[in-house]
Amino acid sequence: MRTIDVAIIGAGIVGLAHALAAARRGLRVVLFERHERAVGASIRNFGLPWPVGLALTPLHERALRSRAIWLEVARKAGFWCLENGALFLAYHEDEVAVLREFSERAQGPYQLLSAEACAQRSPAVVTSNLRCGLFSPTELTVDPREAIHVLPNWLARTFGVEVCFSTPVNTVEPPYIETPLTTWKAEHILVCSGPDFEGLYPHVFAEAQLTKCKLQMLRTQPQPDGWRLGPTLASGLTLARYDNFAGCPSTPALRARLERDWPEHIQWGIHVLLAQNSCGELVFGDTHEYGLTFDPFESEVANQLILNYLSTFAHPPNLTIASRWHGIYAKKSGHSEWIAKPERGVTIVQNTNGLGMTLAFGLAEEVLAAL
Repeated sequence: MRTIDVAIIGAGIVGLAHALAAARRGLRVVLFERHERAVGASIRNFGLPWPVGLALTPLHERALRSRAIWLEVARKAGFWCLENGALFLAYHEDEVAVLREFSERAQGPYQLLSAEACAQRSPAVVTSNLRCGLFSPTELTVDPREAIHVLPNWLARTFGVEVCFSTPVNTVEPPYIETPLTTWKAEHILVCSGPDFEGLYPHVFAEAQLTKCKLQMLRTQPQPDGWRLGPTLASGLTLARYDNFAGCPSTPALRARLERDWPEHIQWGIHVLLAQNSCGELVFGDTHEYGLTFDPFESEVANQLILNYLSTFAHPPNLTIASRWHGIYAKKSGHSEWIAKPERGVTIVQNTNGLGMTLAFGLAEEVLAAL
């Protein structure tokens, strides 16, 4: 029998964020991960803490708090984190209108740029028919494969968090947790294993009416001669998708035009971001498919649609694809997170809007403060 203050199930970004928040409160923490290392949605994403996507929403302050924690832990734990910002490019008048309306409504450090200024920000920008752009300095880039694997060791060294990889949790009967080899007693049990919590609480999963989202992404070989992208790039499909632009009066007209011009992209839920990691590889995507069961194979049709749209706003020197993959996360329409307390002493925490890298650290502080 082992006794602990807080037991956390799942070593993805949500679990790691809660381990940090708990350890900083002086609590004894154990972190369980059923695999040898985290291999789920937390390493299958762009690696973009993305506060601008939540500007003009109530979640913006949480996103900025998470950003500050990313910068702090990257410096202390020693993983790569770049303050490179994001550049939204407008090639049509409806896109120009959305960017102008956003810049007028937003209270933040956002800059409307001329086409020439956009080209100076990034050598990848397609300048043909480019009308203007909007630069946001608040966005970060990390390599999730690196960060998610460095953080557990740092938490163990710095705060004494006991990290148990290759340790599935068989049952939760609070205050007890059963693993194949050990029984633990914990005052608080936090289930942060993404949609996999269905295995521990199938009735809770069913009653929550959660669904899942499958996304497809691609990564190139490293770019030649140290070429750097600069800010993360996005264009019209992203303007139509993110909540920060939803309140702009011109957004409905933009969405209507995109549905006419890019119907297959809308059908696949595609919006295209282009980011670059520390190795010089370009990471881009993605799609959005919703359901409870997915085809295990990536669609090459969808990948080609992503590449087709990418070519309208970016022309990097090397688009040779090194890898393709998909990730799956929990989704609940209209909710940024879903939190349940199925039993005394147990809290299930789900990020349900695909912005775990953007919100997890701030969310964890709020959850721990409420325990």
